[in-house]
Amino acid sequence: MDVRLCRLLSRLHLLHRLRGCGGGEEMSPGALGRYSELVAASWLRSRGHRILRTNWRWSARGEIDIVSREGDTLVFGEVKCTRCAANGAPLYRVDRDKRERLRLGARDWLRLLGRRVPTRFDVIEVFLYPDARPKLRLHRHAFGMSEGRPAGHDVTIYH
Repeated sequence: MDVRLCRLLSRLHLLHRLRGCGGGEEMSPGALGRYSELVAASWLRSRGHRILRTNWRWSARGEIDIVSREGDTLVFGEVKCTRCAANGAPLYRVDRDKRERLRLGARDWLRLLGRRVPTRFDVIEVFLYPDARPKLRLHRHAFGMSEGRPAGHDVTIYH
C-alpha cells in the first residue's frame, strides 16, 4: 500500500468510532454507508481511477455509489461494508435485484453519454473492524451487463 493511502486511511480511522459486532457506540447505517463510500472512493483515486460521480441517482429506483474511469474503461462501483465478520462477505448482498438496478443506471449513464465505451461493474467491499484500519477488497468485473453472461471476475485484496 502506498504511503499516501496509508496516511489517508489513518486519518479516516481516527474519524470513525466503531465497535462492531453489537458492542459499544455505532454509526447510523447512513453514516456508515457514506463513510465506506468515502474510503472506497479515496482508495480508487489512489489507484488511478478518476472519480466522475458519487451517489449518482438516475431516478427514484436507485443510485450508483461510484462512477469512475480507469483508463478507457467506465467503471460502475457498488460499495458494501461490514463491521463484523459474522455478517458474511458484503459481496453477497449485491443480489439479482440490486444488480439489475445498477445495470439500469449504467444504461441511463451510457445513454446520456451518447457513445459506446468499455464498461465494467465492480463491487468494493469495505471491512470496518473495531480498533483497526479499514480493509478493502475489490471485485473487478463482479457481474456483466446482463444476468446470463458471467463476467471475468477477479479479486484484489488490500489491507
